[in-house]
Amino acid sequence: MTDNAKRPKDPTVGTGSQPQRSTRRRGAADDYGANAIQVLEGLEAVRKRPGMYIGSTDVRGLHHLVWEVVDNSIDEAMAGHATRIDVTLLADGTVRVVDDGRGVPVGRHSTGKDALEVVHTVLHAGGKFGGTGYKVSGGLHGVGVSVVNALSEWLRVESARDGAVWAQEYVRGKPTTQVTKVGPQGDRRGTTTIFRADSEMFETTEFSFDTIAQRMRESAYLNKGLWIRLVDEHHDRERSFYFEGGLMSFVRHLNRNKDVLHDRPIYVDRTDGVTKIEVALQYNDSFTENVYAFANNINTVDGGTHLTGFRTALTRSLNEFARKSGILKDADGNLSGEDVRDGLTAVVSVKLPNPEFEGQTKAKLGNAFVTPQVASAVADGIVQYLEENPGDARRIVEQCLRSARAREAARKARDLVIRKGALEGLALPGKLADCQERDPSKSELYLVEGDSAGGSAKGGRDRRFQAILPLRGKILNVEKARLDRILSSENVRPLIVALGAGIGETFDIAKLRYHRVIIMTDADVDGAHIRTLLLTFFYRHMPLIIEQGYLYIAQPPLFRVSTGKVTRYAQSEAERDRIVKEMNAKNLSVQRFKGLGEMNADQLWDTTMNPETRTLLRAHIEDAAEADAIFTMLMGEKVAPRKEFIKTEARKVRNLDI
Repeated sequence: MTDNAKRPKDPTVGTGSQPQRSTRRRGAADDYGANAIQVLEGLEAVRKRPGMYIGSTDVRGLHHLVWEVVDNSIDEAMAGHATRIDVTLLADGTVRVVDDGRGVPVGRHSTGKDALEVVHTVLHAGGKFGGTGYKVSGGLHGVGVSVVNALSEWLRVESARDGAVWAQEYVRGKPTTQVTKVGPQGDRRGTTTIFRADSEMFETTEFSFDTIAQRMRESAYLNKGLWIRLVDEHHDRERSFYFEGGLMSFVRHLNRNKDVLHDRPIYVDRTDGVTKIEVALQYNDSFTENVYAFANNINTVDGGTHLTGFRTALTRSLNEFARKSGILKDADGNLSGEDVRDGLTAVVSVKLPNPEFEGQTKAKLGNAFVTPQVASAVADGIVQYLEENPGDARRIVEQCLRSARAREAARKARDLVIRKGALEGLALPGKLADCQERDPSKSELYLVEGDSAGGSAKGGRDRRFQAILPLRGKILNVEKARLDRILSSENVRPLIVALGAGIGETFDIAKLRYHRVIIMTDADVDGAHIRTLLLTFFYRHMPLIIEQGYLYIAQPPLFRVSTGKVTRYAQSEAERDRIVKEMNAKNLSVQRFKGLGEMNADQLWDTTMNPETRTLLRAHIEDAAEADAIFTMLMGEKVAPRKEFIKTEARKVRNLDI
């Protein structure tokens, strides 16, 4: 969940000064003439501005290359032409993706080039625009494999079709060979793509087996009957994914560490006109909602018309059943959407031609006709399940009713806190050492473990833009608590008040008082536990703070190496050993910091709080489903999954502090 984010110097932070206005010589506008207009030929634009096409050039952008190639193969599977995809991480750092689809078309194109070359060297070229190549596809912009080609040091494509195997090779997007027939087709069919990411374009070219495996598992769930095999030749490991159950298997996987209310997920599979609708949902006894929506295999993280249809049908169907069965009386109010989604795990997947997405990231589906189609399908499926399974139905509705009562209790507790705050003049927590800056974008809040560390942090901070809130021991494990208990907690409520954005239904990110919220705990077991408790709190109750990039984790040093005149700090044993070797003195002293309270104020500033020298880890949610599973396992009620995780991961521990 974290990124390394070494923060560059910010001239407006910590100095109280305004950015200097740049000066420009008279007549400089004359420099901007016709000669300043550049035309980037071929794939040069991709290499010039890679972030526009793959988001970034860090490890996430690197893996985006794999997603683009694999998504083309999955489009073949959705069209009914492929049943298997093999992804191999070769020992030399290259990646090979093979499918058994139709193969990339070959032959003379209207541009005068071979069609295979056009697909790999021209942006917005592909078989997904006219409606004849693919009825349903995910890669709608036509930039996928050509972008991979542009950002690869070397790429080779082989297409087995039309009785032969055809191949072409490229270096940084430019063909080095013609499209050549390299052999008979035989029993072979489909496309093979082999590429090596360009180290000139990426911060790292080392692919993560676990990251790719997670994406391949998700793709296999969304395309039942598709076999995906992942091989890592460098580390000699292999995973295969194949799910006949499709989304039912997906939901069971998401609920694997939770106590479910009904063993068999409710499942809907319907084709309505041109739209294929597949939905699976299952309730568990937790307090959180986990609903994932996909359109043409694209994770629409901001929802859209398909999610609206699902939620509408769910709320209406459960209310109608509760009334009909007498669980809800005439005098009772209806269950709200929030009530019926507590403890819900669901996956909604639609596949349709010409989907309309909002934004380049395809985060939200916009086709209006999808809403009534999904609503009708889901309503029919839920009603049928509830009528056929009265025991499950009663457990589901009774949990919804408990959620409604708990929500009302939480509302009263929240109102009490607000009223109390109003009587006290909206006073900030007494232990908060606030900063002078009032612009949230320039303000930082350090969440510090204990009064001792808080004292060092208060002494070392720059009070102009850095605020300190000492935490009183280990905060409440919010994974096991409802909102009313959270609001009454003496070690959580001060944090909520200090942040200023509210919580639950009243949370408003625009009111957040600090745009850098930094968790700073000791480098020991207790510190790690407190850090995990805080991450759980933000993930479950203020996820927008993470999604907006406002949550960070400080990286205080573990060691101080000094000769008396020269002092250096190390964050690991390996770095300590390297520093000792470099300093090469007989009078060295090495100090191991067990806690932040052991550091002087100036040491804490120099190593951990100074924006010019510190290293921060920025929290982000790479995979929401996996993040939810991890928090459930680490912080939930079930002990067995946590125990198994500890046994499995124990061998990876390098520095155990007992």
